[in-house]
Amino acid sequence: MAVPDPLHLAVALDGAGWHPAAWREPSARPRDLLTAGYWTDLVTEAEHGLLDFVTIEDALALQSDRLGVPDDRTDRVQGRLDAVLIAARVAPLTSRVGLVPATSVLNTEPFHISKAIATLDYTSGGRAGWRAQLGRPAEVPHIGRREARLLTLETINAPENQALIAESFEEAADYVEVVRRLWDSWEDDAEIRDVATGRFVDRDKLHYIDFEGRWFSVRGPSITPRPPQGQPPVTALAHATVPYRFAARATDIIYVTPHDAEQARTIIAEVRDEQDRAGRAGETLHVFADLEVLLDDTTEAAAERQSRLDGRLESPYRSDARIFAGTPSDLADLLVDWQNAGITGYRLRPAVLPDDLLAITRQLAPELARRGRFRTGYDASTLRGHLGLTRPANRYAAL
Repeated sequence: MAVPDPLHLAVALDGAGWHPAAWREPSARPRDLLTAGYWTDLVTEAEHGLLDFVTIEDALALQSDRLGVPDDRTDRVQGRLDAVLIAARVAPLTSRVGLVPATSVLNTEPFHISKAIATLDYTSGGRAGWRAQLGRPAEVPHIGRREARLLTLETINAPENQALIAESFEEAADYVEVVRRLWDSWEDDAEIRDVATGRFVDRDKLHYIDFEGRWFSVRGPSITPRPPQGQPPVTALAHATVPYRFAARATDIIYVTPHDAEQARTIIAEVRDEQDRAGRAGETLHVFADLEVLLDDTTEAAAERQSRLDGRLESPYRSDARIFAGTPSDLADLLVDWQNAGITGYRLRPAVLPDDLLAITRQLAPELARRGRFRTGYDASTLRGHLGLTRPANRYAAL
């Protein structure tokens, strides 16, 4: 009988947790959310649990329940630190867990992000990744580089808005391509550092990327040498065909949001089809399922926690991802079931921090390890290594 592949596990860190009322829980640390110590504690706990990586949420607009505009609420966590800088701060204090900050693609420049993630890869010793996200419409007025267009849940499906979304993902794909080319613009041995001859760099091994497209014209090379991983893994969240197409073309990990195993199979089939259309058949493209989790010792206790949290809201909390309330053992059953449907990993969103993170690292991960579905120790030191991704050749090295 074939031995099943081990699962990949990541956690998505955001504020006091993904449930809007998480900051009001007794264990929460709302006064510490803007401190380095808070984030260090969370990420070191993820490493304690042998997780592949953490993602760190970010945006260029305040948190809001409304898609396109601020909601003016005062009962939710508002404000956050910069995700890339959080990752850079915790990098020297950890040694194995991957660090994957999110950045908004449509309201930043690829040259800046390429050097930021490359720098993170150096400071972490090869553990950087990147979550590329379009960004919310409410970010646009803060930057002032493009026309603001109000998108709401009521208007988002209008043909003109769907066309805008499709165009935005095309721009995002070009953005990622620029970043990837900039990472390759230095060959691995471009730095000579020969004191005797006075040669620090071989200029023949620095390359202009000369990217010319509809949205970007970037000559290069980068100011930062090629990252230790060559190409830090690129990740993205997707919910429908257009973002599936973007992720299949541009990323190494796609986060999807099925609500059962059958839906997982359907999504995976579409993603793999888009991967083939993108000319990436045979390449490793991980499909991670996102799940929001409330974990406790019994199903009843987890349900009571969920009820208590929801009781602090006007109506029960809903999410794009499935909300799982139960025991770590029951969650392990679900993860194995969905793995059999083709899911290769999971990005778990703890409802409350640190409670649900601790349940993941100290109960769920060991339970999966007992079942032979998760590691019992790190056997790689880079994020690509954790994910089973080989270090890619430099596209310019043969030129």
